Amino acid sequence: MKYRKLALALTASATAFTLAGTLAACSSTSNQGGSGGAGKVYFLNFKPEQADDWKNLAADYTKETGVKVNVQTAASGTYETTLKSEMAKSEAPTLFQVNGPVGLATWKSYAADLTDTAIYTDLTDKNLALKSDDGKQVLAVPYAMETYGIIYNKALLNKYFALPGAAVTSVDQINSFDTLAKVAQGIQAKKDTLGVQGAFTSAGFDSSSDWRFKTHLANLPLYYQFKANHVTGQPATITDQYLDGYQRIFDLYIKNSTTPPSQLSGKTVDDANSEFALGKAVFYQNGTWAYNNIKGKSVADSDMGMLPIYIGAEGEQNQGLCTGSENYWVINNQASKADQQATKDFLKWVITTDTGKNAMAKTMGFVTPFNTFGNVPSTNPLVLADAAYQKAGKTPVSWNFTTMPSDEWKNGVGQALLQYAQGTGSWDKVRTAFVDNWATEYKLAHAGS
Repeated sequence: MKYRKLALALTASATAFTLAGTLAACSSTSNQGGSGGAGKVYFLNFKPEQADDWKNLAADYTKETGVKVNVQTAASGTYETTLKSEMAKSEAPTLFQVNGPVGLATWKSYAADLTDTAIYTDLTDKNLALKSDDGKQVLAVPYAMETYGIIYNKALLNKYFALPGAAVTSVDQINSFDTLAKVAQGIQAKKDTLGVQGAFTSAGFDSSSDWRFKTHLANLPLYYQFKANHVTGQPATITDQYLDGYQRIFDLYIKNSTTPPSQLSGKTVDDANSEFALGKAVFYQNGTWAYNNIKGKSVADSDMGMLPIYIGAEGEQNQGLCTGSENYWVINNQASKADQQATKDFLKWVITTDTGKNAMAKTMGFVTPFNTFGNVPSTNPLVLADAAYQKAGKTPVSWNFTTMPSDEWKNGVGQALLQYAQGTGSWDKVRTAFVDNWATEYKLAHAGS
């Protein structure tokens, strides 16, 4: 099956399967549109950082409607494995997630038509939905638009700006790789004076963290290559056209960090969260979803900002943050009609009621693509940072990593990056993993097609 729109999104890494909700699934009838019979909802959630939020929202729905919802969450790297396992059970998820067209291709035979659902009807831009080639079926609908870049601590940056010899005197002057590098190197040189352990948080390479570099950071050279060559789909081959920029920014991360490169293999995303949240580092590459893990500690909301990821590409002064979606809802067409309707009713409640909208926009901090959220703006300061860049006319960097041919490709890039960081491998191995392995994995994925 082909798709008329390639929405570029992330296949996020995951490491473990955790139970995020223990609300037992049972039969009932929704009063939010009526399932017309007994039905239940089982949501296999993709985002571990919102596990408790979904559990609480499910409990609110049960309290209001009597319909109980079972929520489980796969954390960091095994979502696909977990989904395959759960789909093989008699009580399979009625609602699950895919990361975009490449992810949907695996599960297209399980995707119910969502044309008559509130989540499609209320979609602000219906082109965001993933459809069949003939356009008659809506197979997946995004529920959150997200942004990533280099999160920064405004208070610590201001301390650096006040130092004699500071490279710049305002965050507005950091608009290229060259200025970012000068600032980061200056902070690293004055880390004791500033009371930090490093300019950047640790670039951890365990499976909870390495996706930030083998996927999110790798998006930048892909973005500029695809833009320069007018690539709009998944190419069979790529080049090393912007890999010098990839190396440049990665070197900046690991040489101006809280952690020596030799120790990166054991560092986790929790370490990076803590380092930033406690004011031990000024910069942290991550996204709007990280807010819930860094708020309420040493860094006030008013001191959180986000910079674009600069790699030294031409015209990057006009670049905004990396914005897209990895979060598409799919309803399991193998579930009973009653369960499918109960799931549709639940999603309608999530995007139309005050309880659901406040949970999505305020508690979870999502920018939602539904027209029902006009009166519920996000309070996430990282989301507000993205809004400021867009208002200033900066060009968002699209999410191109859904075109990555396989997890094996990403893992190869990650392993080569770690070896390079530790001094046990050359950048040529990163290039081989990036360029040559793309062609290999593409051929394997399309064998016989």
